Amino acid sequence: MEAARTSRSAGSRIPNILSIAGSDPSGGAGIQADIKSISANGGYALAVVTALTAQNTLGVTGVHTPPVEFLRRQLDAVSDDVALDAVKIGMLGSADVARCVAQWLDDVLPAVVVLDPVMVATSGARLLDDDAVRAVVDLAARASLVTPNIAELAVLVGAEPAASWPEALHQGEVLAALLGTRVLVKGGHLPGERCPDALIPGPQGPGEPEQTVVVDGRRVDTENAHGTGCSLSSAIATRYAVTADWPEAVREAKFWLEGALESSCSLDVGRGSGPVHHFHSMPEPRHHQLFTDLAWRDTAAIRRDVLGLPFVAGLTDGSLRPADFAYYLQQDALYLREYSGVLARTAALAPADDERLFWLRAATSCLETEAELHRTWLTREAGTRFGEGSADPVTRAYCDHLMATAARGSYAELVAAVLPCFWLYAVVGDYVQEQVRDEGVERGPDGVHPYAQWIATYADPGFAEATAQAKRVADRAHRCASPTERAAMLRAFHWSSVYERDFFDAARSSRMRAGSLRAADLREGAVLP
Repeated sequence: MEAARTSRSAGSRIPNILSIAGSDPSGGAGIQADIKSISANGGYALAVVTALTAQNTLGVTGVHTPPVEFLRRQLDAVSDDVALDAVKIGMLGSADVARCVAQWLDDVLPAVVVLDPVMVATSGARLLDDDAVRAVVDLAARASLVTPNIAELAVLVGAEPAASWPEALHQGEVLAALLGTRVLVKGGHLPGERCPDALIPGPQGPGEPEQTVVVDGRRVDTENAHGTGCSLSSAIATRYAVTADWPEAVREAKFWLEGALESSCSLDVGRGSGPVHHFHSMPEPRHHQLFTDLAWRDTAAIRRDVLGLPFVAGLTDGSLRPADFAYYLQQDALYLREYSGVLARTAALAPADDERLFWLRAATSCLETEAELHRTWLTREAGTRFGEGSADPVTRAYCDHLMATAARGSYAELVAAVLPCFWLYAVVGDYVQEQVRDEGVERGPDGVHPYAQWIATYADPGFAEATAQAKRVADRAHRCASPTERAAMLRAFHWSSVYERDFFDAARSSRMRAGSLRAADLREGAVLP
């Protein structure tokens, strides 16, 4: 039997990883999270259940522990048939369960054992009594790697939870010496912008000694952290079975978990701390389309209209009336004041720090870079002051649309509403700049295109990168949105695109309205100034 099992294992490219843990019916933690984590990291997952829990994203309401005799039957059934490349141990629940697993390890002697000592709930409550803790400590001495969180590390060394990274490292070194095995110190529960982990070796034998390896990481701003400890430990067990290198296994598992945390917003599971997205690195399902692709197709006719407007044609060949450009800038100045406020509201609703910073920088750019361009040109060329005059009906309608979306819409809908001001301007800027390169374009007395500064602003690589970032944020928001929100995003983007088109045409429309009024007054015999 043993020879046959060894032969199959040697010829297998996918390692067999056994998870011994409790179940989580909501799927975010425990053995369900282990199975997903093992599968996502290249292993074949096997599972032996130590306890049944009644829990969801809000908490645990009950635990049922089957007889340890049945637990041993599960363990033997797996190990008698399957060659195990690694074993990951999670929730045990009682001293008897811990001693049963320890005895099985002594009998089977698996090559790799990773223990996630589940002892302390996220709330800080102890999950094991003192007898069970002693049994887990005894079990931990058989492990290849132990992965406690900060609270569990403190329980294992009999100290108060570490309040700093150096203190946590010291406790990890104490535990590694106590157990005679490797310890992973995790910084996720400590304050700070970074989130490092440290792989601390156990007592050193002859030969080249192992060194403590610190793996730095960024802190992902999300409330969806249910099951991170389970997922990380099972990922490390799997990656070690693949790489046979502990530091590399930790690095790869940590990188994978960062992506799982960052992509957790695409899941909608429960009302509490949600799960991570274990399969974030897999290709998007075929039925899911990027928002930017959908929006681009939906507004193709609007873009053609924009590029065919007399305003854009005159802007391109330099023949645009200065009065029309001044009218456009005056309206844009009024618009930017309210648009910057909408961008600030978008930042306030953003789910992650990087998106908040992006929208805040965009709001600042509206009030600084673009406003200064408007102010300089209006003062120099038109002799008018920045921001004076009344809002055109199109300007007012556009701003009302954005303000209404900011007041009642979701973050995803608001992102879609503000995106055309980036994207359509970038389209126009690129189009105009490309056309201006052609010969025959009308230029001023100094040989410079009369609207070169405006063209340079919106065809600038920095603005192009900001537009690309806004599109990426919109696609991410669309992935995380409900079907209702996705429909609202397309509507918001469509109407903003319509207003952008009409905004470019506002000066001509204003002159046409004024001309119609004068013609009507003449027919009625009015005296005109």
